[in-house]
Amino acid sequence: MVPDLSLIRAVADLAHRAPDTRSIVADDGRVLTAHDLLEGANGLAGELHHRGVRAGDRVAWAGRNDPGLLLTMLAAHLVGAVFVPLNFRLTTTDAGRTLEHCAPHTVVVDPELEPVYAPLRASRGVQHWMSASEVASARRDLPELPSFTPDDLAVIVYTSGTSGRPKGVMLTHANLWWSQRSMGALLDTRPDDVALVVAPLFHIAGLNCLTMDTLARGGTLVLRRAFDPDRTLADLAGVTALFGVPAMYAAITRARGFDGADLSGVRTAIVGGASAQTDLFTQFAARGMTLLPSWGMTELAGGGTLLPAAMVSSRPFSVGQAVPYLELALRSPEDGSVVTTPGVTGEIWARGPQVTAGYWADPRATAAAQEPGGWWRTTDLATHEEGCLTLVGRTFEVVNTGGEKVVPGEVEAALRGLPVDDLVVVGAPDPTWGETVVAVLACRTESAPTLADVREAASSTLARYKMPTRVMVLAELPRTASGKVDRVAVRALVVSTPA
Repeated sequence: MVPDLSLIRAVADLAHRAPDTRSIVADDGRVLTAHDLLEGANGLAGELHHRGVRAGDRVAWAGRNDPGLLLTMLAAHLVGAVFVPLNFRLTTTDAGRTLEHCAPHTVVVDPELEPVYAPLRASRGVQHWMSASEVASARRDLPELPSFTPDDLAVIVYTSGTSGRPKGVMLTHANLWWSQRSMGALLDTRPDDVALVVAPLFHIAGLNCLTMDTLARGGTLVLRRAFDPDRTLADLAGVTALFGVPAMYAAITRARGFDGADLSGVRTAIVGGASAQTDLFTQFAARGMTLLPSWGMTELAGGGTLLPAAMVSSRPFSVGQAVPYLELALRSPEDGSVVTTPGVTGEIWARGPQVTAGYWADPRATAAAQEPGGWWRTTDLATHEEGCLTLVGRTFEVVNTGGEKVVPGEVEAALRGLPVDDLVVVGAPDPTWGETVVAVLACRTESAPTLADVREAASSTLARYKMPTRVMVLAELPRTASGKVDRVAVRALVVSTPA
């Protein structure tokens, strides 16, 4: 018998075994039990089926974090459909392109986003539109349940697009399940966990780092529509787990009352999406909370590495070791040979049951990422030491200055001691060298580091050709909706601003 690895199966089992389980605490204080979740998913699945949704069709959600998003996903899976969570920050133009690309049968729209999607209703081929307010009230019997396997497509998650046009990553029920098992094997997860969900659920880290697994195990989700530092700090007093990007954790340290807060009840605090400054780890450690660095990507259905708590103080810039059930290798970006020497940069290749089969309706991008033997080229660059990886950039971020290759992450690591909130290194066109290295600093104080300060900080570890030749200071760095530094936007700012 083929096992059913879907989340809806786990929720159904929980609803029959422990129907009063507090599964979701919504932003407005509403509580959905496991019974409520299953009943709501069944009723909405019946409505979707009545509207013509069948196995393989796409059902999209356009809105913020909300119980309705999870109900829509569960209902879509009940009818064998594919769930597509859309970025709630899309413009009408970008939303139209995404809808054309994934061709959903039904789109559920939060009333807050109606001005964005209203112009698209007549021209984008969507067969049915629903308001998010209809999700909770849908109560129609589902006449039949399709049979599906772990390898059937469950979600299409669009990448954040830091390198260009977002791509729709196809993830099966098995991909999601194995990612949950991999991370769960390394974390102190318990059936009664209370996970705070403040990262956007249209991003794989928000959707599958802790959210789906907590629901499946019978824990409780405290689901927030948006991230607010003050409220998040208050929430941390009553939860046991959360995922956040460095910018979110940094904002919490500036919230009122942080210096006196007791955060020792949080056993699992995963930080991912970007490298974090050293003082972030020490600030939270002083409050009794250990941040666990990780690395992952949409194409891996979530986490790919995790740094054990015992190693955080000695390796705060490492993203840790490969999670169980996932094989990672460092390969030369030029010829694909295995990189075995510590400190030498290589591209991370991955293979295992949580790795995507490819990109939706994009065979060219899929073929560019797949290698023989089941390997997937991540485009992330890293070095290794004693089994632990340290990220240094991405293949398309490498700066070519006078024929010499400069990896931005290596320069950023050399500048981590600067008194700034954050920093990023990019390449900019140069008439003499082709490209030159630029350090972009996020600094709220008037005394921002100068170019001389930056070069002095880098001089002990970097060759001269790797040193920044220009500095730009911003109040804050532009970011994608998932909280990562938007390197495309940063480079555009640098290029458009006279030196």
